[in-house]
Amino acid sequence: MSFDRSKKPTWRPGYRYQYEPAQKGHVLLYPEGMIKLNDSAALIGGLIDGERDVAAIIAELGQQFPGVPELGDDIEQFMEVARAEHWITLA
Repeated sequence: MSFDRSKKPTWRPGYRYQYEPAQKGHVLLYPEGMIKLNDSAALIGGLIDGERDVAAIIAELGQQFPGVPELGDDIEQFMEVARAEHWITLA
């Protein structure tokens, strides 16, 4: 099954993406705790705004990091994990 890049990711209610100085990085806060995001996930997370679709996120990061052939696949994998973990919805 192929990933639908036209879907728009949105953080689920109760989840908040932000920079956390104490963690020296971006985190995802939720009622039960916090998830520290690695640099790649933080870059993707920063573009999740409910307006951009996955294709637009891939295009934007592709401009920042030209010549990374697996970039689209990596972003799709993040979206799949984030959806499976209930961090985001894809509509």
